[in-house]
Amino acid sequence: MSLRSAIASTVLMAATIAAPQALAGDYANFQPIGFSSDGKVFAFEEYGVEDGSGFPYSTVYLLDTGADSFLPGSPVRARDETDGGTLQRARRDARRRAAPLIDAYRLADTPGTLVAFNPITEVDADPHRLRYASFPADAPFRKTYRLEIKEKAFAANGICKDLLETIKGFSLLMTEKAGEPASDVLHDDARIPESRRCPTGYRIGGVVTRVNDDGSEVHVVMVLVLSLGFEGTTDGRWIAVPTWLAR
Repeated sequence: MSLRSAIASTVLMAATIAAPQALAGDYANFQPIGFSSDGKVFAFEEYGVEDGSGFPYSTVYLLDTGADSFLPGSPVRARDETDGGTLQRARRDARRRAAPLIDAYRLADTPGTLVAFNPITEVDADPHRLRYASFPADAPFRKTYRLEIKEKAFAANGICKDLLETIKGFSLLMTEKAGEPASDVLHDDARIPESRRCPTGYRIGGVVTRVNDDGSEVHVVMVLVLSLGFEGTTDGRWIAVPTWLAR
């Protein structure tokens, strides 16, 4: 084989290996930041690298867990569009911008507990169901909970109607509460916000909990929103669904 042929073969092999990763979809990671001391505020970060542009990004969300709404000034977004931009720089920028709010509620003092995690890389896990204990303890002292997510179709609108016939919403149910059967509706879409960007599916990604001093508990269910991404791939972004449980 000539040197030119060898180089061409090597380039082709490299492109073949790199192509699936380059078009593998953009699934954001998430990192819990913490709760306020009374559990009324929760924050988390999602971060990753955009599949189309290649720009690293980071977003910090601060949530009022009682009203299930963002705090004023949230979400805090950063994207590194510089030549040779790095994920570390984007994350550092987002944390710097969010620091006044994080410090005001002292969120780093009360990180909460990631009691369940169901990442998209867990290939044998059920994406629509999750059972967990609300805090670490020996078996006789655990309180167990079960969640179920149900997808439902909506007519595509806005920019989505030129790309899809239908888009997906969801309802989130708690079917077991402290070891007893339940049928609590934690969330039920009546419409699809534009921020979900043409959603095609959902999965329960994890649960972060806070046990308050009065014995009440805040459970924040992390839902991964799957949406239409670059050149037909899938993007994954996180939303948080909080629920309060009395003592």
